[in-house]
Amino acid sequence: MSGEQGHAHSHGPSISAGGLHRRKLLIVLGITFTVLVAELVGSAVTGSLALLADAGHMFTDVAGILLAVLAVTFASRPATPQRTFGYYRLEILAAVLNAVLLFGVAVFILVEAWQRWTNPPEVEGGLMLAFAAVGLVANIIGLLVLRAGASESLNVKGAYLEVLGDLLGSIAVIAAAGVIALTGWLRADVVASVAVALMILPRTWTLLREAVDVLLEATPRNVDILAVRQHILDTPGVLDAHDLHAWTLTSGLPVLSVHVVVTDDALADGGGARVLDHLVDCLAEHFDVEHCTFQIEPRSHASHEFSTHD
Repeated sequence: MSGEQGHAHSHGPSISAGGLHRRKLLIVLGITFTVLVAELVGSAVTGSLALLADAGHMFTDVAGILLAVLAVTFASRPATPQRTFGYYRLEILAAVLNAVLLFGVAVFILVEAWQRWTNPPEVEGGLMLAFAAVGLVANIIGLLVLRAGASESLNVKGAYLEVLGDLLGSIAVIAAAGVIALTGWLRADVVASVAVALMILPRTWTLLREAVDVLLEATPRNVDILAVRQHILDTPGVLDAHDLHAWTLTSGLPVLSVHVVVTDDALADGGGARVLDHLVDCLAEHFDVEHCTFQIEPRSHASHEFSTHD
């Protein structure tokens, strides 16, 4: 591509959305690690499977958030000739690994709960309640720290969902501890641990599905590709559009490329630049896609294109 025949416009942010929240992730990492240690101690002291399950969940949270911190750190590095998009996709790979870890924890909890149902061990309800309360307070703080960034980055969203699951898990453990303390029904601990596992699975699926969509370069959910095509065709001087692709490079960075066929009159006297500016402004305004690459082509260029286009 050269001159008006190929033009890249609006090159997007220099760092990923997740990188803007690195400090928040580090704060939540410290909180989560502290709760993990507390719940491991609590499980050993009280004999509670629910606390152990929540501690296992916390362990994957620590690993996941640590991966997220490492990912956004690498993602902020500049592009190189060997990696022209830099390390943006590390965020998405970390989100996939995070989801796999969460799934493994859920399966472990369910298996252990099945084994304990027939022979529930003794559990100290009062101490179990105290340790669960510590986890509840810490999770509320973590949610408040991550809430704003959850809509901007898959990794931050993953961490937010993990802390939310931990919060619900803490509530379940508190409920089970109350039941044990008041009634002595030890299987309440097993029920709470199963509840924690069942809360992990749906959010794991959501996180994995969104991350895989990015890796498969699926059209971003907030981009109507047919409407984009129609807006391009409605641009004065445009005859056709082909090879239209939209995908997500990393969280908060949708990308679009397209070949646009224009009339000879539209190309005369620098008219191609006006067509290009109109296209860029239109897509940025209506579809929140600012990182666009357009190849402006005269009608005669069709003979040089492949015979099939999307």
